[in-house]
Amino acid sequence: MSQFSQRKPHTAIILAAGLGKRMLPITATMPKPLVKVAGQSLIDFALDKLHEAGIGTVVVNVHHFADMLEAHLRTRTAPEIVISDERGELLETGGGVKKALPLLGQDPFITFNSDSMWIEGENPNLKRLVAAWDAERMDILMLVAPLSTSVGYEGKGDFHREADGALRRRGDDPSADFVYAGVAIVKPELVAGTPEGAFSANAFYDRAIAKGRLYGLPLEGQWLHVGEPHTIGEAEKCLAASKR
Repeated sequence: MSQFSQRKPHTAIILAAGLGKRMLPITATMPKPLVKVAGQSLIDFALDKLHEAGIGTVVVNVHHFADMLEAHLRTRTAPEIVISDERGELLETGGGVKKALPLLGQDPFITFNSDSMWIEGENPNLKRLVAAWDAERMDILMLVAPLSTSVGYEGKGDFHREADGALRRRGDDPSADFVYAGVAIVKPELVAGTPEGAFSANAFYDRAIAKGRLYGLPLEGQWLHVGEPHTIGEAEKCLAASKR
């Protein structure tokens, strides 16, 4: 383990390059990260949360309607935004992280899916995630949402969580109690030696699982998965109700 990996994350990547096919027809005319929920774009939600958690530099990878997304990002003053240009080739989640690694540095960094939103509990979840990071035990620390309270998610759950916070995949079980909420702290060492070109970030998760070093922090509040057009309205109803 390098000495750098002991540190808390200070950089992040928002995975914003995807085609957003499940969000069609909206994404026929704009990138998914610019889709608005209750008046705020998905990517601004992510950037605001990262800034609030003290993350100084955020890499954003771009491909689909890249010019439109970059123009929007230029309107922001904080955090500092660095573009990872994937116009030439869509690299999926894992390949996108690998391409951006020189921009993310040698310390652990945060990965943030651009369609992940949540209603906060008592304490901000991203600050909780950074505070819970323990490089001695963990290679990845995921924010995981309880399946029972998640909105807009129709799957069977992703992970079982042990008493010490370690995660294991649902596998052949009919369901699992927790869903990956789209945010994780990742050690850069996990990215080394992965395939060239396009591949899924599951490659990182599987590496951590194999060493017993994938952990999960349960999200407080309510996770809002904004993956398809009908989930926008569902998320907006929950946000409105939370402010009453």
